[in-house]
Amino acid sequence: MQFSVMCGIAGYVGVCPPAKEHVDRCLSLMARRGPDDVQVYCYGEEGGRKVLLLHTRLSILDISSRARQPFTYNNTVLCYNGEIFNYKELRNDLRKLGDTFYTECDTEVLSHLLRREGGSALDRCEGMWAFAFLDKSDGTLLLSRDRFGEKPLYIFEDQTGIYFASEIKFLSALVRRRFELNQEQICRYLVNGYKSLYKCGETFFRSVKELAPGSILKIDAKGFQKRSIYWKPRFDQSDDYLSFDEAVEGVRKALKRSVEIRLRTDVPLAFCLSGGVDSNALVGIATNLLGRDVHGFTILNTDDRYEEKDLVATAVKAFGIKHTAVPLEKNFFLDRLRTLICYHDAPVYTITYFAHWQLMEAIAAEGYKVVISGTGADELFSGYYDHHNAYLYEMRDQAHYDTALRNWQRLVQPVVRNPYLKDPDYFGKNPKRRDHIYLDAEEFSKNIKIPFSEPFLEKGYSSDLLRNRMANELMHESVPVILHEDDLNAMYYSMENRSPFLDRSLFEWCQRIPTRHLIEGGRAKAILRKAVQGIAPAEIIDNPRKIGFNAPVLDFLDVNDPNVLAVILDDSKIFDLVDKVSIESLVTSKELPNSKSKFLFNFVNAKLFIEEYGP
Repeated sequence: MQFSVMCGIAGYVGVCPPAKEHVDRCLSLMARRGPDDVQVYCYGEEGGRKVLLLHTRLSILDISSRARQPFTYNNTVLCYNGEIFNYKELRNDLRKLGDTFYTECDTEVLSHLLRREGGSALDRCEGMWAFAFLDKSDGTLLLSRDRFGEKPLYIFEDQTGIYFASEIKFLSALVRRRFELNQEQICRYLVNGYKSLYKCGETFFRSVKELAPGSILKIDAKGFQKRSIYWKPRFDQSDDYLSFDEAVEGVRKALKRSVEIRLRTDVPLAFCLSGGVDSNALVGIATNLLGRDVHGFTILNTDDRYEEKDLVATAVKAFGIKHTAVPLEKNFFLDRLRTLICYHDAPVYTITYFAHWQLMEAIAAEGYKVVISGTGADELFSGYYDHHNAYLYEMRDQAHYDTALRNWQRLVQPVVRNPYLKDPDYFGKNPKRRDHIYLDAEEFSKNIKIPFSEPFLEKGYSSDLLRNRMANELMHESVPVILHEDDLNAMYYSMENRSPFLDRSLFEWCQRIPTRHLIEGGRAKAILRKAVQGIAPAEIIDNPRKIGFNAPVLDFLDVNDPNVLAVILDDSKIFDLVDKVSIESLVTSKELPNSKSKFLFNFVNAKLFIEEYGP
C-alpha cells in the first residue's frame, strides 16, 4: 500500500524564531492543507541559529507513525509537500546501493536521495513538490519546488531570518504582521489581466516572493544563500525527421506512463471531465488501458453557447463511468468571492476559477481526496486560438499552406471572438504583435489613477513563433495561473490535484514534434487526438472546436441589484488607484462587452482584496 500525502509546510531559519503563539496560529491556518496530523521540528545550532519546520498532513490512504513529517533520517530532516510519482523505481535503485527502507512512502525515498546526492537528485524525480531539507551534519537547508510549479512555496526575509510556507497567510502568521500590498501588481492585474501576473516574479505583496519552479535555494550554516536551477527546459529540440505516426506513438506511450504513475493509489479517483479531448484522454487511459474505476465531475456551463452536456453524455456512456454534473451556485456571489480571495491571499484570477472552486466542493462532498485534471495539454499540443494564426505563419512557405488556410477559414474563423485573431495573416503582418493578449489594456489603463503601462513581455525560448507562444503559455502565462488556482481550490477542501500532462518525459517528447504535425485538417492537438484514437470517443476526438468552460461575469455579478452596486461603489481604498467615475460608467452601461466585463470582475476582486489585506 502506498502512503501518499499532500500537506502544508512552513518554516524558519535564523537567530530569532517566532514565538509559540505565532507558531500555533500558523498551524491552525495550515489545517485545511493537512487535517490528519500536525508536527513541529525545532533544531538549534551553536551560535544561536535556529531551524523551525512545521508540517500538517493530508493522508490519501493511511497514516503511519513511521512516515510522519518532518521526516528524520540519518542526521537529516525533510519537511515535504507533494509526491514523487516514480518513487517505486527510485526506491529499487537505492536498495541496489544498500539502502534499507522502513516505510512504503515516497517521503522516505526522497529523503534518502537528497542525503546521497543533494539537489542533483531532483533531476531523477518525477512529481510535484515543495520541500525544506535540513542536513544537520553541516547545517545546510535546501528549499525546492517541482519543475512546473505545481506545489507553491513562498518566501519572506527580514532582519530576523528567512520564513517560508505553502501559503502567504502562513508567513503572515509566523512573522505576525500584515504585508504591504504591491500596488504595481494590482494595477498589472487590472490592466493586463491574469496572463501578466507571472512574468515579473512578483506577488500581490511587496515583500513576499515565490521560489521559482525547477529551482533550489541553498542556505548554509552561516546564512549565505545560493540559488540554482536543477532543470532548464529546452524548447528548440524539434526533430524534423520525426514522422506524424512516430510522434503519435511517442505521445501515447509517454502519456500512458504519466497517467499510470499518477494513479498510484488504491482509492477511486475523481476526474474533472468536460467534452474536450484533454480530460477524455485521461479518463480513457485510466479506464480503457489501466482498468481503473473513475468518477467524472463536470461543471454545467451558464452560457448555452459553450454547453457540452451532449459530448459529456457521450463520454460517460462510452467509458461506463459514474458521473456527477455540478450546477453553479450564483447566490451570495460576493460573499463567496470574498471568502475565496481570503483563502487565495490574492484576487481570484478569472471567473472560471470561482466556478472551479464549486467543482472541488462537489468532489470533496463525495469523499474524494484525489482529483485528476488536464492542466497543460493546451500548452503542449497547441490548444489556443492564436496557435492557429502562429501555425499559419510558420507554414507560410510550406506546400500545404493553402490547404491549412482553407481549413482555418472553415473551422476556426467562424468561432473565434478575438478581433485580432480573425485575421489569418495577423502574425504575417508583424510576428511581434501581441495585441490580442492584453486586449483593451490601453483603454483599461485610462481607468487607473497611478500611471501604469506595461508592454507584453515574452521570453525567447524558440525561433519558431508557435513553439515560442506555447512555451510562454506553459512557463509564464496560463499554466502558472491555473496551477495556483488548482492547488488552492483543491486544498481548500483538503484534496490533492494531479496533472498528468505536466510530466517531464511527455514534455521532452513533445518538444521533438515538428511544428507541421501540431495542427492537421484545421484541428488543433492533432497529435493528442490521434494518440487517444480508440481510447476516447470518436465524437470528441473528431470535434474541431475548442469549447472550454465559460461563465459570463454578469451571470454572477448582478449589477442591477442595489446591494451589489453598493458593494462595488462603496468608498474604498481601491479608488485611490481606480477612477470611480469609470466604474460607475461600466456598471450603468446597457451592454458590457466581454473584455470590459472581465475588467469589472478584476476590479471587484481587487476591491475586496484591498479591503481585506490593506492598511
